[in-house]
Amino acid sequence: MVRWILLLIPLFVFGSEVSQNYLKAFPPAKKGMERFVLQLPAKENEADYRVELIAGKTVKTDPINRYFYAGVIRPETVKGWGFTRYVIDDLGALAGTMMAVRPGTPKVERFITLGKRPYLIRYNSKIPVVVYAPEGVELRYRIWSAQKESHPMPLRP
Repeated sequence: MVRWILLLIPLFVFGSEVSQNYLKAFPPAKKGMERFVLQLPAKENEADYRVELIAGKTVKTDPINRYFYAGVIRPETVKGWGFTRYVIDDLGALAGTMMAVRPGTPKVERFITLGKRPYLIRYNSKIPVVVYAPEGVELRYRIWSAQKESHPMPLRP
């Protein structure tokens, strides 16, 4: 038992050392920005997974309308390394539907995200996911996975 633990220790040390070395490729955030770093755990078949980046802010809104920010997540290649980092320059304007709300309806706190489709990136546990965003922006993530089986698609003439 002890022998197995001793064999596994270098794997954990090496894994964290690798991510720390790769983190050197991503400079600290500039003034007014924050750097978010996500180190994903290793998975058996990482091609079956995706990471959804979710950027937004918790604000008070009415509970009826749908809201979103107009900003975008922009991928950039880190020069000299070839890694991808993700940048949110600005959340953009808050927009939403304009359904009538009863007068006196209390406002509620909601996490309002960037609009558009989910922003999915490939799952890679070897390199950290690094996102630069303006101060005050909240960044969340979700892991998506594919089913193991595939299904034949019917052919229709």
